This record gives sequence, structure tokens and C-alpha cells, in this order.
Amino acid sequence: MTKRKKKMKFKKVFVLLIGVLLIASLIIFVPKYFKNEPQNASKETNLPSKKEEKKVQIVDVNSKSRPYAVMINNLAAARPYHTGLKNAYLVYEIIVEGGITRYLALFKDNLPEVVGSVRSARHYYIDYALENDAYYIHWGWSPQAQSDISTLSIDNVNGLSTGTPYFFRQSISGVNKEHTGFANLKEMANIVAKKDYRATTNKALLLNYSATPVDYSSLEDVQESNTIDLLYSKSYVTNYVYDATTQVYKQSVNSVAHTDYATKEQYTVKNIIAYQVKNYSIDEYGRQDIENIGSGKGYYFTNGLVIPITWEKKDRSSQTIYKYQANGKEIKVNDGNTWIHIVPTSGSITFKSAEEE
Repeated sequence: MTKRKKKMKFKKVFVLLIGVLLIASLIIFVPKYFKNEPQNASKETNLPSKKEEKKVQIVDVNSKSRPYAVMINNLAAARPYHTGLKNAYLVYEIIVEGGITRYLALFKDNLPEVVGSVRSARHYYIDYALENDAYYIHWGWSPQAQSDISTLSIDNVNGLSTGTPYFFRQSISGVNKEHTGFANLKEMANIVAKKDYRATTNKALLLNYSATPVDYSSLEDVQESNTIDLLYSKSYVTNYVYDATTQVYKQSVNSVAHTDYATKEQYTVKNIIAYQVKNYSIDEYGRQDIENIGSGKGYYFTNGLVIPITWEKKDRSSQTIYKYQANGKEIKVNDGNTWIHIVPTSGSITFKSAEEE
């Protein structure tokens, strides 16, 4: 073999060897490079994260469970023992006989073991259990309420005929027995199931809640107000003072702080709706009726503001619709509990700003 041929053969072998080594290096190192490529990791970590949507806290707006509407005793002797109202997402205050008031407190999903004290039903409170599609919880009834509960087939639980663990009495020294009845709402689900009441609601929530603070600045006739007085009778006045630090209203009755018996904390309210209707006696005991079907004007209080509104209720079971007077649109309420005060026309709704005091 000539030297030239040997040289060419050597070159071919050398090139082939280089090629084999190159292919081997690609097989070994390229997958590792792509597997551990820092650029890809960087792209993953630098992707913008999806912002979590803020949700309403006071009530689960997607929940289909029915609320419980509980009749609450508001006699002066019972008031120091009010328990569980801080868990209510919605409360109504309405006049009854003798110039006194009672509350209808609504609870949904967040159900306390002790709520009370519980008192007897009045027929026009049924309207507000109906507009919220709520189970009506009471301890006794007036003849008018008993008749309506039967005629209208109201899903109710009565402490007179239902004992423990759904209703119970607390031993409170020096307090009459009639003021010592309480309800256990955690247990109440068992009795409504036994009664074969419908479990899911057929109505939307009464109010439209906003998860973020509502800006009311574009509305006309909005005023500032940090004190509110709601006169039901000479002996029953509900008072509110706005706390700008916590952005809630501190509640009092007859200028005495209204406190929870279990926590000893003063009740606070985020949203207040107040309007007036006519009331009149219907029997020898002074039991009342109210003209709550129709429409009228009122006020919505929130965040130290007073906003003129209208209300309309077409019939007993229809939901009351609240709208801004300024533009006729349905109101949006801030996230938090709401008290609706239906005040007699013989009473009054007054409010003042800090400058007026």
C-alpha cells in the first residue's frame, strides 16, 4: 500500500471517530441541558399570577341553604341576656304591642348553638320570614300568627311543642321564666329535616352585597351622619354612633350600649336601613298590624353616610326592593351585617353629623 493511500485511510478513520464522539456528546449532554435549562425555569416563575377574586364575607352568596328567622325578645328585662345576634347577617326591628319592639334575626350557614331569648310569633313578621324563604323559629304565637302560619303553611318550629335540644331554658337568677328561652340552631337542622321541610332556598338573597367598598359619591343628596336615633315609642329608641376607625355603627338601646351576654361586647352594625310605616291596634290586648305592603321613602346608612332610598313590597311573600332615590337603581350594600328598622309613623328617624352635635 502506498504512503498516500495509508494517509487517506487514516484521515477517514479519524473523521469517523470524531463524528462518533460528537454524536455521543449530543446524546449525553443535550437532554440534560434542556431538562435543567434555567431560562425555562425563569419563564415559569415570572408568569403573572392570577389575582384571587375578593369574596363577600358576611354570607355565602352561592349557598342554597335556607336561613333561619328567629323571633327575639326585646323587653328590657331580657335585653341584657341577648345572645348570638352578632352571628345574624340580617335583623329586622318592628313594633309590637305596648310600644315595645321585637327582633327577627336571620342566620344562614353560620349557625350558633345559643340564640335568644326567643319569644312568640306575630303575624306580620311572617312576611319577612317569607321574603327570605326562611324557617320561622319562635316560642309561642299570637292568635293571628297561629292562624297565618296554618293558612299559609309556613315552615316553622315552635318552642311550645318542640323541646331540647332544639329549644332550652337557661337558669338566670331574678329573671322571669318567659325571658329565659333560647334556641340551638346547630341542632335545628335535624328537626326541620324530620318535619320534611324543603332544604334548599327558592329565593336569592334579599340584598345585593359588594365584596369591595361601594363608592356612593356620584349619588345626589348623600350626607355625612355619625349619630342615628330611631324612635319606636317613648320607651324604645335604638341609637347608633359611627366609629370611623372600625367603619361600623355601635348600637345602643335607650342610650345604653347593647351588648352580647356571652361575649360582653357591644353589638355593631355595618349597614342600616330605616323607613316608616303606619301601625294600629287590632285587638283588646293592643296587638298591632302594620301597613308594610306598598311603597315609600327611607334611608340607607353605611360608612358614616346617609343615602335617601325608596322601598317597595308588592305582597307578603315578595321581597322588599330598596332603590336609590337619586337614580332608581337597586342599592348595593357594603359587606357586613344589616339591620332593617321598620319604624312607626308615630315615631321618628333622626340623624346628625359631627358638626351638628
